[in-house]
Amino acid sequence: MEKRFKLTIEDVLEKQFNIDFKGYASGEVDEFLDLVIADYQQYNKMIEELGDHLQEYERQINALKAKIVELEGKQGAVNVEQNSGMSNVDILKRLTRLENEVFRR
Repeated sequence: MEKRFKLTIEDVLEKQFNIDFKGYASGEVDEFLDLVIADYQQYNKMIEELGDHLQEYERQINALKAKIVELEGKQGAVNVEQNSGMSNVDILKRLTRLENEVFRR
């Protein structure tokens, strides 16, 4: 994975600024804050990209779930038709045997 950020946690925690006659060196502080801002912008961009990927994956999951339900419904209908067909054949066979018994007498 590429290194997206310029600073690490340790860089921020251990940063020490040089002291000028009026306080910290403003140029040095500004440069450091520019790095922090750049990292935050990159971080926010990464979060947005990951959120977009997550939404796309959720759409794909929902589409696949709908497809599963559809296929299970079709499979169930086929099974019912097959079972009904076999039951009807059995009923017809029984009816034929019953008619043969009744009408032979």
